[in-house]
Amino acid sequence: MINDIKNDAEDGMKKATESFKRDLTKIRTGRANTAMLDGIKVDYYGTPTPVNQVATVQVVDARLITVKPWEKAMIQVIDKAIRASDLGINPVADAELVRLPIPPLTQERRRDLAKSVGKQTEEARVAIRAARRDAMDMIKDAEKEKQISEDQRKDGEKIVQDLTDKYIAMVDDIAKAKEKEIMEL
Repeated sequence: MINDIKNDAEDGMKKATESFKRDLTKIRTGRANTAMLDGIKVDYYGTPTPVNQVATVQVVDARLITVKPWEKAMIQVIDKAIRASDLGINPVADAELVRLPIPPLTQERRRDLAKSVGKQTEEARVAIRAARRDAMDMIKDAEKEKQISEDQRKDGEKIVQDLTDKYIAMVDDIAKAKEKEIMEL
């Protein structure tokens, strides 16, 4: 019983952590990263489609991403979608591909991005705590329904709390690494 509740809580905490990692890859650090384009969709024959499904996206060097559409007609569409996004990048389109020069971040922009990381970190912590709260409620309900004893409830609560501490520490470590990467010149 306690094991099932622990596994459910751990699944929720893992999902929150993975979602947090995915969100952080979209934050620009001053280095080229193809994940920056993951949230950008283009109109592909009337269907909003991610850029990486209509083109080859490559990191050429630390400051340049190239997007080579499979159909030349998509060059202008991709250019327009990137300009409309909040990436702060001005694409350069030619006949073959779209080049995305990644400008260096200003100190002020770095601080803003670090604040954004802090906000997302807190959201991840809240999601982990919500998984803990759900698990604790299930454990208390199981005790009320006489499925487990008081000692088992206490042991289960300790197990869930230890799990919560582990995942929150993991999220904090990921956030510190991302903030360091952002603040690095």
